[in-house]
Parts: sequence; structure tokens; C-alpha cells
Amino acid sequence: MYYSNGNYEAFARPKKPTNAAEKSAYIVGSGLAGLAAAAFLVRDGQVPGKQIHVFEELALPGGSMDGIFNEQRGYLIRGGREMEPHFETLWDLFRSIPTLTDPNVSVLDEFYWLNKADPSNSHARIIENRGKRLATDGQLTLSRHAIEEIAHLVMTPENQLDNVKINEVFDHEFFKSNFWLYWSTMFAFEPWASAMEMRRYLLRFVHHVGTLQNMTALKFTKYNQYESLIKPLIKYLQDHGVDFQYNTSVDNVVVKQHEGQKQAVKIELTVAGEKQELNLTAADLVFVTNGSITESTTYGDNQHPAPQAHPVGASWKLWEKLAAQDPAFGQPAKFYQEIPEANWVISATCTFNDDRIVPYIQKITGKDPHSGSIVTSGPVTIRDSNWLLGISISRQPHFQQQKPNELIIWLYGLFSDQPGNYVPKKITDCSGQEICEEFLYHIGVPTDQIAEIAQSANSIPIHMPYITSYFMPRQAGDRPLVVPNGSQNLAFIGNFAETPRDTVFTTEYSVRTAMEAVYQLLNIDRGVPEVFDSAFDLRTMLSALYYLNDQKTLAELPLKQVEKVGLKACLKKIHGTYLEELLQAAKLL
Repeated sequence: MYYSNGNYEAFARPKKPTNAAEKSAYIVGSGLAGLAAAAFLVRDGQVPGKQIHVFEELALPGGSMDGIFNEQRGYLIRGGREMEPHFETLWDLFRSIPTLTDPNVSVLDEFYWLNKADPSNSHARIIENRGKRLATDGQLTLSRHAIEEIAHLVMTPENQLDNVKINEVFDHEFFKSNFWLYWSTMFAFEPWASAMEMRRYLLRFVHHVGTLQNMTALKFTKYNQYESLIKPLIKYLQDHGVDFQYNTSVDNVVVKQHEGQKQAVKIELTVAGEKQELNLTAADLVFVTNGSITESTTYGDNQHPAPQAHPVGASWKLWEKLAAQDPAFGQPAKFYQEIPEANWVISATCTFNDDRIVPYIQKITGKDPHSGSIVTSGPVTIRDSNWLLGISISRQPHFQQQKPNELIIWLYGLFSDQPGNYVPKKITDCSGQEICEEFLYHIGVPTDQIAEIAQSANSIPIHMPYITSYFMPRQAGDRPLVVPNGSQNLAFIGNFAETPRDTVFTTEYSVRTAMEAVYQLLNIDRGVPEVFDSAFDLRTMLSALYYLNDQKTLAELPLKQVEKVGLKACLKKIHGTYLEELLQAAKLL
């Protein structure tokens, strides 16, 4: 496997790999990573679909990419996915997946046309004082010291950041900035999270520094991601004969080791409560989704909080059994056993049919939520919320079967250990109605109307005990390589597998690991699109410098006298050169 960029590789089709027709594949988990692996096996590996088997412990596919109408509970969305143009492998996949409405239109085509016609643009990224936009919204408010800390982290090699936390490389000035507020609430970072992952994010998304306040770089699907992405992908795979086995829990993958070589020889599974074994040959490929952020999810309702007690999920148990066979298979306990209490574990889906809240939404977002246009363009963060409450309103309808008078709002609170401002409880202890009341209070609904509106809404609290486990401080080896050294037929896929440079908690990471796994095990002769190279683009870095300093020119920077003298001499030296042009293009001159 090798990385590539450019149209030459992007538009090429690989030759059929040797022995592809004799291969069989077993995929553990039908989340985006598992489905992408199946699609790459079909499209690029040219493995017959009937020889590809997907094992899913639940009764339906999709994993964390959910969005469903449940007849008992109502509309449910556990999270929202922010996508951007440089998810290279994601778009490589969906350029080949037809939409459900027109076989001649790809999912990428539909997505591209939609976001051209209705681009993302946030009217208010941060609010406070019951619905008022923060006075400094749009500015990053970073001190010189905080910018120096960012630069220092970026310049630190990853191998020096083993088990280091974000709050061990930044001090209080940084955490008071709007930059951190934008960054943490957009990506779900907590101060205790991995500094290694923070560094990857800074490098990976440096081209978004100038749009953090308005989120114009983000792209969104027409409906929820389950209907817009997962359902077309499932149909594509079913049309190619891929076998799906639901209510199937993979309990263990037995790996035989000899002289440094590793080969999966048996799958132990439980199908509808019955124990089974599947013996494997050298021609059988196994792709394991190890770990899950939405495993053990529980649901509440308007009157009851989501239960917090939960068993350890099957995906974690499987990873533990694999890790016990070889240290190269990672350290799952590092991610799921000691997650700090001050983290995000609760989201809520609120469905309203009371239009009294519309003026308050419209005042904040500048948009009519029933217009069909994207509403919040990602999260709106309530700065003075004790829960650090976030609001996200997608295009309505967010579900195809949604009624015209229904408005669906997704809420999440990043701090689960604090009482609310209006409801004096931790978010984990709140019913759906209480979470809705806290939200209504913060957007400015009069207090004498809050209870009535919240009672008429259908608000479902959702407890996800492992939702922030991706960001646990880690070191090299805690996550297994996509294809561990010496592995002949076993690969790991998803956000708990290790691939260089890319960032977890993204749809791109799931698809990238799937593509790398398939390409390595089948020896497919086509480049995997490399992670977008913004961190190596001088133009992007200069632009980021401009925006990190709240759009100041070099002459306006808070420089010491000796630095001013040096800058003056440097600018004189490059006058009339290409370097001067680059500085002018970045608005630094």
C-alpha cells in the first residue's frame, strides 16, 4: 500500500488483484468503517459480493452513523457529523455509490450540488445571557503566549507526547480564548484529552482556522447521515450480493502465531443466542471494528433520564480478547475503563411542534428553521451554560418522514459533572423535559412558558458512556496498526485503529482505515489518497497566522523591539520577491 494525491491516481481503476475471486472476507461491525471495507472489497478488490460477510450485533446496520424514527420513542439522533471538502477517502468512496432516488446520480453528486446551493454559514457561533450573541464572537482572542503554546505543540514530535494531556501543554490563558471555545465545542475536546490528538487536529485542520467562527468550510447531508449516507451504501452492497448477518455478536477471533507471522484461524460468534464457530483458511480475510463510542447506549424519555448503568459492550470485550493474544493488538482498557467524570456523555433529540420557539431560534441563527435551509451550520455554543450546552439544527426536515410542523433539535452538554443554570441537576440526572427546559431558558424563552413548551415537546436523553473515548490520552501502541506487523489476513478498522496523520472522531478516519486495510490485505495497486496536505502548504500556514492573531498584519503584531528590528530587516530583504507576494496574499502585509 502507498499514498498518493492528484487526479492521475484518483481517477484510475486498479487491476483485479491476484486470487481476488478465491478470497472470502468477514467484517466485524456494520458501522461506516465496516461498510466502507465491504465497498472497497467489491469496487477495487473485485471480490464477489457473495463472498463478503458482515457481522452486526444489532438488528440494523450503521453503527454510530445513526438517525432513525422509533415508534416508541420518536426521532433519535445520537450525534452529528461535520464534513469538509478534504475528506479524501470519504469522497473517493461515495463518488461510486448511487443515490436511492436516481442511479445515475452519486451520493457525492447530490452532496456537492446541495452544499453549493445551500452553503454553511453560522450567524452566531457563541451565545450568552439567554440568547444574545457574544460580543467577541468572530475573534479568536488568543494571547501571544497562547499562540506560542499552539506553535510549540505543533512543532513537538508526536513521539514526545505519549500520555500527555491538553491541559499539560496549555495554561489558563489559552482555555479562556474563543479559539478554545470554538475548537473544543466543534470537535468535542476536553482539557483532559490527548495532546497528541490535539496536535493532529491542529495540523489536519489548519486550513479551517479562518472559518472557525462562521463554519463556512463545513458541509452537511440532505437528511440525517443514516438516510443520506448509510442507506445508499447498504443498497449498493446488497445489489452486489454482500451477505449481512444481524443479531450476531463476534466473541473472539483466534489468531495463530508462528515465526512473527499472525493468521486469524477461527471466529467465535453468537448468532441469535446460539454459540457458533467459523474456521478460517489463509484465503479468508478478517476486518475487525475494535471498540465503539456508541456501545452500551441507553435512552430516557420526557419523564425519565437515560439510565447510567450499563454492561461492557461486545465490541470492547472482543478487543480485550484480541489484545490478550498479542500486545500488537492494542490496549483497549486505556480508552474505555477510566474516562473522567467531567466529560460529554449525554446528548438529546428534541422534537417540537410548538412554533413559539421559532422566533428565538430565528433571532440566534438569522434563519427560519422551517425554510429548508441549513440552520445552525454546526453547533451554537452557550458560553455561560454550566453544562456548556451546544445546539445543532440541521436542514428541516431532518428525516424523510418528518411532518412539516415538526422541528428537530440536537443538544449536547460537554460538562456532565455540573448542575444546570435553570434546572439544578447534572445533565446525566435530567429527564428529557428537564434538558429541554434548560435549553429553552438559555435561548431566551420567557420562564412562564418554559415548562409548557418543554412538556409538549418530545425530548429523548441519550447516555453514551464511551462517546469521548477516542480522545483519551494515549501512546504509541495503544491502538493497533490497521494491519499489524506480520498479519497475513487480519486488519483493524475504525477510529481505534492506528493510521498516521489523520484525526479520529471523523467519518474520514473510518473510511481511511477501511481503505488502507483492504488495499494492504489484497495488495491493490492503486494509491490511497493521502491526508490533505494543508500543514505543508506555506500559503495555508501564513493565512492561519493572520487569523490566529485576529486578522492583524505583521506590523500590528505585539512584537518586542528586537523582533520588530528583525522583521523590518527581513521584509527589506524579500521586497519584490515571491515571498512578499505570499505575505500579501495572506493579508499579513
